[in-house]
Amino acid sequence: MVSIALPRSGPWFSRKRENDVTRKLLHMLVGVGMLMFTLASPAQDKFDYLLSPGDAIRITVFQNPDLTLETRVSESGNITFPLLGSVPVGGLSSAAAERLIAQRLKDENFIKNPQVNIALIEVRGSQVAVLGLVNKPGRFPLETSNTRLAEIIALAGGVMPNASDVVVISGQRDGRPYRKEVDIPSIFLNDKSEENIRIVPGDEIYVHRAPVFYIYGEAQNPGSYRIERNMTVIQALAQGGGPTARGTQRNIKLLRHNANGIAEELSPKMMDLIRPNDVLYVGESLF
Repeated sequence: MVSIALPRSGPWFSRKRENDVTRKLLHMLVGVGMLMFTLASPAQDKFDYLLSPGDAIRITVFQNPDLTLETRVSESGNITFPLLGSVPVGGLSSAAAERLIAQRLKDENFIKNPQVNIALIEVRGSQVAVLGLVNKPGRFPLETSNTRLAEIIALAGGVMPNASDVVVISGQRDGRPYRKEVDIPSIFLNDKSEENIRIVPGDEIYVHRAPVFYIYGEAQNPGSYRIERNMTVIQALAQGGGPTARGTQRNIKLLRHNANGIAEELSPKMMDLIRPNDVLYVGESLF
C-alpha cells in the first residue's frame, strides 16, 4: 500500500483548516440553540386532555408485548389492566396515567423500570353538545382543559345566517345547575374577552333563531326580517324595500306586545328602535 503524505501548508491545507473551524462553529451554535430551547420550554405533559368515561385508549409497555391493552375507561373512571387489576385513570392526563401504571408495576415488583405509553384512540367522555342553528350540530370532544366558547362554535362550523348573536350555555358548575347567555360578536367587537367562557364536559350550547320583525301593507317586499343591532324603524322599512308607489312612510303603524302580552298600536318615529316580533304596517298615501 502506498501512503501519500498530504502537505501541511499551502492553499489546500488552509482551506481544510477553515472548513474544520466552520464545522466546529456550526456544531457549537446548534448545540447552544438546542440548549436555549430546552431551558426556555417548560416541562409539560404530552397534552392536558383528561381521560373520561367512554374514552378508548391503547396501553403499551416497552419490551412487554403481553401487557399491550386496548380498553375503554369505565363509567367509574377505571380500567382493568393485566397484573394490576383495576386502575383509576379517570380525570388524569395520559402522561399522569402512564406514570401511575408504571409506578404500580414497579412497586408490585412486576417490572423493574417500566416504560408505559398511552395512546388516545377515541374521545367520548369529555364532550359538549352544540344544538340549534349551527352548520354542524352534534357532540364535540374537549381536547384540552381550557377550551373556550368561540372554539366550540368554530368546531360546529359557525352559526347560520339566520342565527341569533346570543347563545345559551347550560350545564353544571361546582355541582350546581349553570346557565349563561353570551353575545358572541361582543367578545370581539367590544373587547369582552371575559365572555369567551371556558367550556367544561357536559355543557350544552344552544343557538336560537335570530329575533325578527314583520312588515306588511304598502311595502315593496313584505315579510319577516332579521333584526340587526340597534335597528331603527327607518332601517326596518328599508329592509322591506321602502313604501310602494301608493304607500308612504308618514302613515306607518307599529304593533307591539306590551309587558302583559297585549298588542298595542303605536305611531313610531323613524329613529325608534325595533324590538323582536314588532309588526310594521305601511299605510297608503292619502293623495
